[in-house]
Amino acid sequence: MNKVVNNAQEAIKGIESNMTLMLGGFGLCGIPENCIAALAASDITGLTCISNNAGIDGFGLGMLLRRRQVRKMIASYVGENKEFERQLLSGELEVDLVPQGTLAERIRAGQPDMEQRLPAENRSGSSKAKCISKNAG
Repeated sequence: MNKVVNNAQEAIKGIESNMTLMLGGFGLCGIPENCIAALAASDITGLTCISNNAGIDGFGLGMLLRRRQVRKMIASYVGENKEFERQLLSGELEVDLVPQGTLAERIRAGQPDMEQRLPAENRSGSSKAKCISKNAG
């Protein structure tokens, strides 16, 4: 399985409405900003996003929130996004706000189950498990 892609549009290929996505980074550092922008330019909606934060207005997950593409947000920090706050208070957005350590533990605890569902060549013990993306980050 070749996991090298040429751009963000190729990287999000296969993502459909109503899926759950886990997005890396801490704050706005290390987020998959090009993939988020590609998702924001798509018609994908109803996403559940798992991330340590909800981005800011107009950047990061804030882009998806602004376009109402996120149905549920699971995060540990949401303090700098006015659109997130507006959607939360109006009942438009379902939110699971959890402490950072709890979020990390939930992710870690789900890993063994994920390992069993992945084909052998994609498991973390395999040298092929790394997903490399040229300009897709």
